[in-house]
Amino acid sequence: MEDKTKIRLTAGEISPLWSQYINDTASICVMKHFLEKVEDEEVRPVIEFAINGSKKNISFLRDFFTQEKFPIPIGFTDQDVRPNAPKLFSDTYVLMYIRNVSILGMAASGLALGFATRPDVVQFFKNVLKTAVGLQDLTRELMLKQGTYIRPPFISNPDKVDFVKKQQFLAGFFGDKRPLTAIEITLLFNNIQTNAIGKTLITGFAQFAERKEVKEYLMRGKQIAQKHMDYFSDILKKEDLPAPMTWDTALSDSTEQVFSDKLMMFHVSAMIAAGIGNYGSSMSGSPRRDLAARYAMLIPEIALYAEDGANIMIKHGWMEEPPQTDDRKRLIKEKDK
Repeated sequence: MEDKTKIRLTAGEISPLWSQYINDTASICVMKHFLEKVEDEEVRPVIEFAINGSKKNISFLRDFFTQEKFPIPIGFTDQDVRPNAPKLFSDTYVLMYIRNVSILGMAASGLALGFATRPDVVQFFKNVLKTAVGLQDLTRELMLKQGTYIRPPFISNPDKVDFVKKQQFLAGFFGDKRPLTAIEITLLFNNIQTNAIGKTLITGFAQFAERKEVKEYLMRGKQIAQKHMDYFSDILKKEDLPAPMTWDTALSDSTEQVFSDKLMMFHVSAMIAAGIGNYGSSMSGSPRRDLAARYAMLIPEIALYAEDGANIMIKHGWMEEPPQTDDRKRLIKEKDK
């Protein structure tokens, strides 16, 4: 009987495995600082759960890559974090941050499962998904208990099932605009919340960034996040719906370095990638033309911001190259020499 674990890895398996390793090494660095400085003893087990999950993933992936004769990525190490640096983020913010990380983890592992075919890879991402769901449960339950969980806006239940009868349902630029759908409200709410979390994170990063260009890049990101939050909040407010709170007060005044510029730039680039994905999904889930147009307008701005960040990382040798297909043209040229 054929051993299916000996089948070559596909691109759809290599990519998420490689990304998972990089992301988990970065996550451990961030969580180490959180764990060292946590004051709320109810939050401590949540951080430990996140760290243990990442360590388990890395242990599996190291053995897996070795077995597959696949070079183990460098990722991030103890050199990229100073756990004993002064506390920067409040425990309430840490809990919200981890909740957001768990959501991204569920999405990424779910997507990876859709592409995986080898049984060992499938099982690994099932475990990753299970950990992400567990982390989501822990953060949700604790935030509900502590009264810090921010629910999306409430709306009235519909009186009956109905169908769209007019093209006006799609309109949004001129004339009367129809009320927002539940899906549109949820997407706007989520985009405000993720931008708020990101804004606080990069503001904290900017307080202790070493290089001037990194600090300026982070401050530019803060301004972009605030602008996008204002856009989305205005839409909800015009519908008499509440916008989620910001986390500006969740930061201390410490300027002592916690993370390396390399780690911070990677973290911001990962946030941008998630943001672009959110906006793309929001476009498809928002039939009202003005909303779809707003998302379409904002995506190029953050894509350009991402490109500028990539250039900084390349300049300093911080961007680890992902696995690529063979360069056939180069191989042919080398053969001719």
